Amino acid sequence: MMRAVSWPAKYAVPLGLLAGLAPGAACGDGIVVDRVYDPYVQPLETEIEWRSIVQFDDDAEDLQRHMLGIGHALSERWAAELYIAGAKASGESIGIDAFELEFKWQLTEQGEYAFDWGLAFELEHETDRRIYEGSVALLAARDLGPWTALVNAGVSYEWGSGVDNEIETELHVQTRYRLRESLEPAIELHLGQDTAVLGPALTGVHRTAPGRKLRWEAGAFFAVASNSPDLVLKLNLEYEF
Repeated sequence: MMRAVSWPAKYAVPLGLLAGLAPGAACGDGIVVDRVYDPYVQPLETEIEWRSIVQFDDDAEDLQRHMLGIGHALSERWAAELYIAGAKASGESIGIDAFELEFKWQLTEQGEYAFDWGLAFELEHETDRRIYEGSVALLAARDLGPWTALVNAGVSYEWGSGVDNEIETELHVQTRYRLRESLEPAIELHLGQDTAVLGPALTGVHRTAPGRKLRWEAGAFFAVASNSPDLVLKLNLEYEF
């Protein structure tokens, strides 16, 4: 007898296809490269996270974006995280200019289907320009032997003072080789408005005590299209307890 397919798995692929129908996306500060999320929620876990992204471009201003967040699992399937963020261009000083609220929803149990599925919802408010951006991303993961593949396909809508209200999309892909817990080499692809970059990354987990660990990730991504930034560097640090 064929097993019935629950609604999350049934509609996850169509949602991803719909996300790909819109034009390319970009964050309000012009930086597309971001963390590539897995779809999992760890019950009772709290995390403190720091993200830094630096973008170099010979044909435009160099940009930086830094984020500090704290998150907590609300249940076995839901987690929430609140970020404060700041961005700067060359020659400018950095300060807090945005707040972001994020929710992750784990749709399926790990290993229940060929792919593990989740959704991420974000609402960002840029305080200096009175701009809002809401987004939803489909999160997919699959293990193939010693490899893990993550795919994030997102659609967003930006509105507010002095911006054109429009729908945009992003695509983030990571393929990671599980060499050992403390060191996993990866390749990442990031696509969005005026951005198409590809490059290597390293990730790892260092366990500091029972139930406590430091997760780190660093990458360098290079343009694969003429209108992309020349180089984007990424560093993520996340302490989980």
